Amino acid sequence: MNLPNYFLADLPPEATLNKQMLWEACQTLKRNREQYLAERPTRSLIKTLHDIGQNWLDGQYPIRKLALERGPQLTGFSGAVLARGLSAFFEQLTGENIETLVTHDLGHVQRLDAMVSTPAEQKRDHASIAVGPELIAHIAAGNIPTPVFMSIVLGLLTRSAQFVKCASGTSFLPRMFAHSIHEADPKLGACLEIVEWKGGSAELEQALFAEADCVTATGCDETLAALRPRIPPTARVLAYGHRVSFGYITAEALSGFNAKKVIAHAATDVVAWDQLGCLSPHAIYVEHGRGISAEQFSEKLAEELAQRENVEPRGQLTVEEAATIASRRSFYKVRAASSPDTRLWCSEDSTAWTVVYEVDRRFQLSSLHRFIYVKSVTDLDDLLQGAESIRGKVSTVGIAAPEDRAPEIATRLARWGVTRVCPLGKMQNPPLTWRHDGRPSLGDLITWTDWEL
Repeated sequence: MNLPNYFLADLPPEATLNKQMLWEACQTLKRNREQYLAERPTRSLIKTLHDIGQNWLDGQYPIRKLALERGPQLTGFSGAVLARGLSAFFEQLTGENIETLVTHDLGHVQRLDAMVSTPAEQKRDHASIAVGPELIAHIAAGNIPTPVFMSIVLGLLTRSAQFVKCASGTSFLPRMFAHSIHEADPKLGACLEIVEWKGGSAELEQALFAEADCVTATGCDETLAALRPRIPPTARVLAYGHRVSFGYITAEALSGFNAKKVIAHAATDVVAWDQLGCLSPHAIYVEHGRGISAEQFSEKLAEELAQRENVEPRGQLTVEEAATIASRRSFYKVRAASSPDTRLWCSEDSTAWTVVYEVDRRFQLSSLHRFIYVKSVTDLDDLLQGAESIRGKVSTVGIAAPEDRAPEIATRLARWGVTRVCPLGKMQNPPLTWRHDGRPSLGDLITWTDWEL
């Protein structure tokens, strides 16, 4: 299947971008938005997005087939990991879930269409409408594709023209999603642009930012700090910096037959998108207690990761990434040989997966690519003391806990600063209504106009 050149990212590699091309692209996007998108009813957009999601779930859908055929070479993910990750996202992209998202954030499903009131607002003779930006510039991180997909979905719901700037070499899957939108509705596709260039191209960034009413940016804190001075003060800036995640398993969760399910769920979180997302766990904390020990859990998790490698192999690494894992493994091999407080399990003749067990509760950043720490703790207080160094930078905690303990654990984690708590096994698969970094997805993008009747 050969896709037409609808987007700048479709141009051949030798094509050269300049600020005039970007300016013209932004003007075209704005005109198309005014003509095709600004007055589009929310329910019409929801139906189109629902249909696109269903297309992506069909194994015979040509664009999905193309994504899985070319994706491993262009993205570094194996076909099995891509297939699972794409399906997990598009299973969420249903009409019901999108309507819930709009109502969840804005209080009324037609809040973006006209002045409307909820029952409570009617009692106060009050109505309001939410208005999205004319043009959103998305600066995508590129580690995994689904956050870019979600940004595009949110931009369509707010009736915004969108310019998606991908990191160099990462535009393939965003292009595939954009083409699926264009195929389903060419007028919506005409309100979207996909492009990639190397970071630090100040002239191109200046041309883009000068036209944008809103800039969303995802990346490391240093990159975001460097971007801010180049964005005009009149533009809204939504920055999503570096975040980390971890798992927490209570002693009760590892008792009896349930332990097998918990281990499988933990492996799912490590394998999903090869552990490269901000929602992927760097470490899993395991309570002492009547279930299997943290050390036994580590051994069984290693066995599970070995089995997963057979059916969902990890993608290929660069020489530098493989060397980093090999070096870290060597360090823990030496430590394990001299202390019973450390143990190491890893794949033979490859860097496909690594499990490090430590009594030391201090949080450590993983080298990712299915490299996971397992830490032994006495209770939640012990865990939070060990993770104090990352307080305020934690996105997600996946928990395995009995029903009577889970509410207290979630509340404690929230007050400590965690913005999302979910069941273990769901860390890299948030619901559509998830508040990214604790902020409302649609609410951050729109401007309210209140009408006092």
